Amino acid sequence: MRRYRNRIVVWLNYKGALRIAIGAFIIIAAAALIVGDLPSTRTMSTWSLPLSGKTVAIDAGHGGIDGGAVSKQGDIEKDLNLAIAFYLRDYLQQAGAIVIMTREGDYDLAGKDTKATARRKTEDLVKRVELIKQAKPDIVISVHMNSIPSPKWFGAQTFYYPSNTNNGQIAALIQDEIRSKLENTSRIASVIKNEVYLMKQITDVPLALVEVGFLSNPDEARRLSDGNYQRSIAAAIYQGILRFSAGEKIGTVTPAAPVPAP
Repeated sequence: MRRYRNRIVVWLNYKGALRIAIGAFIIIAAAALIVGDLPSTRTMSTWSLPLSGKTVAIDAGHGGIDGGAVSKQGDIEKDLNLAIAFYLRDYLQQAGAIVIMTREGDYDLAGKDTKATARRKTEDLVKRVELIKQAKPDIVISVHMNSIPSPKWFGAQTFYYPSNTNNGQIAALIQDEIRSKLENTSRIASVIKNEVYLMKQITDVPLALVEVGFLSNPDEARRLSDGNYQRSIAAAIYQGILRFSAGEKIGTVTPAAPVPAP
């Protein structure tokens, strides 16, 4: 290389020019491969968001003045329901779903001027139904816990109302995941026998109510208050939703009686 005043002259031999040409070719080829790979990258991203475009409404049972069931250890159903609902929300959002929560804290949806407890509970349920209907979700999941006088009963069970042909399927798939993942019950999904306002009012969207366990059973109550167990419950519900969204079907759904502890 020689410098001539304001100019720089570079002398290249044949081998040097060849090396530069090869290097340029490699850079161009690499760029072409990267650009050509972009569609497959986008495809992979799409496959990793299986619930993209879906809206799921999660109803964490009770809240505010209505605490629901209480365990002997003092755990309150409304708090545990919300904790599980948050874990479920996170799983669903990671899969690309839009998630609507009927509540995200310890409150109900009744108006401030509504004082009587019974009236607040009724107004809260009406407002929850209105919120869900306005959101026009693809799936609705309601999270609750069980409690009865006898402490021997335990295990989760998913219920559905036979107003929608898909209710039984999503309930059965969630219950199947609960049975295999939590291994604490032999129950199958069942038609609910009690009058549940939310389930009776929402008939055009697949809806399942998951009673995730018995707070009246001391051992199960301790598990239900554990964050890791709550996450496992949410994961089982989430997997059931995934299977339903993928169009999977499961066998005949029939009512089942509770199974007592051994």
